[in-house]
Amino acid sequence: MVSELVTNARKYAPGPVLMELRIMGEVVEVVVWDSDPVLPVARVSDASRVGQHGLEIVMAVAQGVEARREPVGKRITARIALADVPGLAVTRDKP
Repeated sequence: MVSELVTNARKYAPGPVLMELRIMGEVVEVVVWDSDPVLPVARVSDASRVGQHGLEIVMAVAQGVEARREPVGKRITARIALADVPGLAVTRDKP
């Protein structure tokens, strides 16, 4: 999700891009600002189309996506839930 949002911003915006990750309770927010005021539009799914599936991918994995214009550019916020699996522990073998 991060890669798709940042890649789209770098590809289509003429100026700088800022990205912020926030943990908001049980949700991670990925916020990307860029200098282009044009809001993204999700296209109709088309398996034969090469490329331009970024927003489709983000919308498929996110619990919510918001796009809004800013005084300069736009801000895209995508939210994904944090999963807490009881009993799952990360272990590493020692060398």
